[in-house]
Amino acid sequence: MAITEQELAQAEARMAETRAAGHAVSARYDRRRSRVVVALNTGVELTFPTQLAEGLADASPDNLADIEISPAGLGLHWPKLDADLYVPALLQGVFGSKKWMARQLGAEGGRARTAVKIAASRANGRKGGRPRKVALA
Repeated sequence: MAITEQELAQAEARMAETRAAGHAVSARYDRRRSRVVVALNTGVELTFPTQLAEGLADASPDNLADIEISPAGLGLHWPKLDADLYVPALLQGVFGSKKWMARQLGAEGGRARTAVKIAASRANGRKGGRPRKVALA
């Protein structure tokens, strides 16, 4: 598949536009607060807890401290963890892949203890609870 000069120019223009919106100039792990701190070229500093990001939640402080910034400044890489995050996605509140984010959202929803959920659980208990699974022979 050959890339034309026009396609290359368009790709370079998209990259420049993406970088202008904000790219990382430095990144560090704050051990005291258990957070990653990313400084952008725009003067904005993005800080997030490691538990929010895919691949970082259970990592040791030593592994989290080793952060590399991609040459374009749009990616963060943890070589010891083989974890990567995309800076423009972080600015939009996306801390992992779609599948990982959906799983986190579902787990959070399952933990919710609302009055409606409690009432439904009690009503189900009065009926004898969840039906037992029947093993098919």
